[in-house]
Amino acid sequence: MSVLTRDEAQTRAELLDVHRYTIELDLTGGDETFGSRTLIRFAARVDGDTFVELKPAELRSVTLDGHPLDPEALDGNRLALPNLTAGEHELRVDARMRYSRTGEGMHRFTDPTDGETYVYTQLFMDDVQRVFAAFDQPDLKAVFELSVKAPQDWTVLANGITEHTDGVWKAAPTPLISTYLVAVAAGPWHSVRTEHRGLPFGLHCRRSLAPHLDADCDELLDVTRACFDRYHEKFDEPYPFDSYDQAFVPEFNAGAMENPGLVTFRDEFVYRSAVTDTERQTRAMVIAHEMAHMWFGDLVTLKWWDDIWLNESFAEYMGYQTLTEATRFSDTWTDFGVTRKSWGYDADQRPSTHPVAPEAVDDTASALLNFDGISYAKGASALRQLVTWLGEKDFLAGINTHFARHRFANATLADFIDNLAGATDRDVHAWADAWLRTTGVDTLTPHIAPGEHGTCALTVDRAGSRPHRIAAGLYDRDLGDDGGQLVLRERLHLDLPQTDAHPIGKRPALLLLNDGDLTYAKVRFDPESFETVRKDLSGLPEPLTRAVVWNALRDAVRDGELAPGAYLETARTHLPLETDLAIVQGVLAFAATYVTDRYLTPEERPAALATLSELCRDLIRRTEDGDNPGLRLIAVRHRIDVAAHPDTIAAWLADGTVPGGPELDPELRWRVLARLAVLGATDEAAIAAELERDPSATGQEGAARCRAALPDPEAKARAWQAMFDSDDLSNYLFTATARGFWQPEQADLVHAYVERYYADAVAVADRRGPAIADAAGRWAFPAHAVDADTLRLGRECLRDADPIPALRRKLVDQLDDLARALRVQGGREN
Repeated sequence: MSVLTRDEAQTRAELLDVHRYTIELDLTGGDETFGSRTLIRFAARVDGDTFVELKPAELRSVTLDGHPLDPEALDGNRLALPNLTAGEHELRVDARMRYSRTGEGMHRFTDPTDGETYVYTQLFMDDVQRVFAAFDQPDLKAVFELSVKAPQDWTVLANGITEHTDGVWKAAPTPLISTYLVAVAAGPWHSVRTEHRGLPFGLHCRRSLAPHLDADCDELLDVTRACFDRYHEKFDEPYPFDSYDQAFVPEFNAGAMENPGLVTFRDEFVYRSAVTDTERQTRAMVIAHEMAHMWFGDLVTLKWWDDIWLNESFAEYMGYQTLTEATRFSDTWTDFGVTRKSWGYDADQRPSTHPVAPEAVDDTASALLNFDGISYAKGASALRQLVTWLGEKDFLAGINTHFARHRFANATLADFIDNLAGATDRDVHAWADAWLRTTGVDTLTPHIAPGEHGTCALTVDRAGSRPHRIAAGLYDRDLGDDGGQLVLRERLHLDLPQTDAHPIGKRPALLLLNDGDLTYAKVRFDPESFETVRKDLSGLPEPLTRAVVWNALRDAVRDGELAPGAYLETARTHLPLETDLAIVQGVLAFAATYVTDRYLTPEERPAALATLSELCRDLIRRTEDGDNPGLRLIAVRHRIDVAAHPDTIAAWLADGTVPGGPELDPELRWRVLARLAVLGATDEAAIAAELERDPSATGQEGAARCRAALPDPEAKARAWQAMFDSDDLSNYLFTATARGFWQPEQADLVHAYVERYYADAVAVADRRGPAIADAAGRWAFPAHAVDADTLRLGRECLRDADPIPALRRKLVDQLDDLARALRVQGGREN
C-alpha cells in the first residue's frame, strides 16, 4: 500500500475541488465484509491526472462520468484517474470492504456477554480507505451524505442526525469536513438521550454496559453541558454541527476520537468497577478535550499533518483549562503535571523527538508517529506558557479571529501565529520559533548567593534556548507546633533568561523554580533546598507545588543524578502523608514500573518491592476509617501489584474482599489473579473459573493476561504463538496477552524469547499493520530485560530488519529507555 506524500497531496489539492460524497454502506452481508458504494462529485480546475484511494476486499465496479474504469487497474490502494478534463466530474465506486479486528477502519466486535455485535469506524489518517473510496487528505473537505443498511434491531449513529426506514438509516448531510472525520457506529446500542441549548445530545454504549452507563449518565451529561456552555463563552463561533453524540465503543485504540457530532470513546470509560475521583476527572478531561476539537480540528482543520499540534495541543490545553473553570474538577493541572507532562518530557529526550510544529512531515506514515507526548503534552504546556506570557484575553482574541477566518476550511501554523500576532503587540512569531520549532527540554537551576545583612540574591541558570515566564516559590519552615510544614513566603515572577540577580531577602528553606508549573522545563534544586525536599516535601501546602517537586525528583532519577533508592526512600517517607490522588498514583506507578522493574538491579528488586508493599500497607491503614476510598483503592491496587508472596492477596481473593474494604469487584479480582499467576500461585482451572464468573470482554482480556503470566513453558509458548504466529487476536486481546507475558520474576523462563522478539515483532507488524505494530512495540517489548544483549539485538534489528515505521518508532523509544536504564544501573550500553 502506498502512503500519501505531502507533495502528492499539494498537487492533488491544486487540481481538485471536492464537493460531495454520497456513501451507501450495507452492514447486512455477513461477519467478514460489508458493502460500500460511493459517489464523489468533484471538479478539476485544469486538465490533469490524479488518483482516488481505497483498500477493498473486492472492487466490483468503477465508473467516471458514466464510463467504466477497469477495477484491475487498482494498484495497492490507488486507482488512477487519468486524463481528467477541466470541469465537473462524478466518480462511482462499488466495493466490498473487510471488517477490522484491530480498531482500524470499520471495527467489528461481538460482545461475549450477550452475543450482540457492534461496528464502528475509526478513519484517522488514512483508514477511511478501508470503508469507502476517497480523495483522502485533510484539505479536500466536502459534504458527506451517508446511508447505512443495518440489521433491524440495530441503531445507526453518524456525524449528523439520523432517520431510518425499513432498516436503512440516513444521516443529515454534514457541513464541509475532512475525510478522516466521517463516523459511523452501528449496533443494538443502549442510549440515553436529552437536549441542550436546542441540540440533541446522546450517550451510547453496548447493552451489556447499560447499568454502568445509567449509573454515571448524570455526571457525564453534567460535564458535557458545562464544557459546552463554557466553550460558548470563550468562542465567538457557535458549535458548528447539528447534534452531539458520545459513543463508548469496544476495543478502541485511542482514548477518544473527535468525529464531529459523534465522538467515540474507549468504553473502559464506562466504569464497571470502582474508580478513583482522579480517574473520573480524567474521563471528564477527555470529554472536554474532544469537545474542544469541534472548533479546533473539525471547524478549522490542519492543512497537512505537520500541524497535528494545532489539533492536539490546543484540545489538550483547552480540555484541562475548561474543566478547571467549568466543573467540580478544579485541580486538573496537578493531574496534568503528574501524568501528562512526564509523557512529554520523556518523549522529548529520546532520539525520536521532533519539534511541536515540525517544518516538514513527508508522508502519512511519518505523521502517524507524531501523535505522542510532544504533540499533546509538550504542545499543551507550550500553549499554557503562551497564555501566561500573552494573557488570556489576547490569546482568545487571536483564536476567535482564527475561527472566523478559516471556518469550515483549513489552516496552517503560519495562519494561527498571524492571527495571534494580530491581537497583541508581543512578538508571537519569535515566540513560536523558539518554542514550536525546537526540540529538547530546557533545564533551570537556581543559584542563591549571599549578600549583605543576611540577605540573598537569586540567579537562574538556563540550559536551553527558550524564553520562560515562571514563578519561583520561596518557602520557609513553620516554626509552630506542627513542624515539618512549609509556608509560602512569596512567589517571584521571573522572565528568563535573566539579566540581573533578583534579591530574595533571607535564604528560604526551599526555593522552587516553576512553582505553579506554568512552563515546560526540568528544574533542579540548590543543595539546601534539596535537603528540605528530602525532609519536608509532604509539608508543602499546595498539590501542584508538590507535583512540580515530584517531577523534578523523577527527572533526576532518569538523568542519573538521584539514586533510585533515594527516590524510593522519599516516597516511603512522604507518600503516606499525601492527599492528592493523582500524585499518589503517579509516584507509585513510576516507583513500580521504572524504579523497581528497570532502574534497580535484579538483586536490589526484592527489597524495593518490600518497601513499596510497606508503603501501601501504611496507606491502607491510614484509610481504615473509610473517609478516602479513592486513596484506599490506589493503595490496594498497588499492594496487589508489588506482592512478592501470594498469601495475603490470595486470602483477599478467597474472601472476596480486602479486610475493611473494598470488596473485590471484577477489576480487582482479575488484578489479584494476574499477580498470583506471576507468582505461580494459581492455575488454568482457577483462571477458567474466574472467566466463567466474568465472561465479559474485560474478563476475556483478564484471562488472556493471566494465562500468559503463568510461569509454565507451555503457557508461554501458547501465548507467544497467539501473539506472533496467529492473526486471530484482536487488538485488545493482543495487548492483554503481551502485558502478561514478560515478568521480571520469570526472567530465566522467558530468556530465550528476548532474541525471538525482534524478528517476530517485525513479521507481525508487516502482516497486521500499524495498530498491532504499536501494541507489539509498546506492550510486547521485553522491557524487563535491562542488559547489553537486549540493546544490541534491538539495534541490529533497526539496522538490518527494516520494521514498518510504527514499529520502528516504538523500538527506537524502547531501546533509548533501555539504554537509560543501563546507565542508571551503572552498566554499559554495549
